[in-house]
Amino acid sequence: MRTAFVELRDSPLLKAPLRIEGEYRRPTDDTLVREVRSPYPETTTIRSGTVSIARAGKSPRSFSLSRVPELAGLQASFGALLSGDRQLLDQHYRVASSGSHQHWTLTLTPKDAAFAAKVRDITLYGRGAELRCIETTPAGKGEVQRTLLAGAAHAAATAATATELATLCHQDSAHQ
Repeated sequence: MRTAFVELRDSPLLKAPLRIEGEYRRPTDDTLVREVRSPYPETTTIRSGTVSIARAGKSPRSFSLSRVPELAGLQASFGALLSGDRQLLDQHYRVASSGSHQHWTLTLTPKDAAFAAKVRDITLYGRGAELRCIETTPAGKGEVQRTLLAGAAHAAATAATATELATLCHQDSAHQ
């Protein structure tokens, strides 16, 4: 399974938001790969409790997934969503849904204390079988991290602002 993604990252240190584009892949049940293609090449692989980050011209770095609970949560949620495993989702999150099959929203609130200390919730927006957007809300200060996927990522080709991405993210969702 694979899908394109687009993110905008904003920071007071940046003159303009950083637009990140690439692809998520799930080559096996226990592996999640995030390949950034633009503005810099980088591949992050989560497998067997380990995160590996490879960047052009640098030696790959690896570390335990336990050091970054939000990545463990991301892998668990992607795996459970892609396989349709509600029991696995319920193991890691409190799950709330709204909308219809055509326009739906799923909110995942982490049960793990370490993960919940970093992430308040993850909200997924979709239509039909298509997951279009993931919004991750930090537990403390910070902006919502928005990742557009599949058709929404393709529609974001000309989107340049966080507001435009938010509109695409929420378009056709249950929270319109």
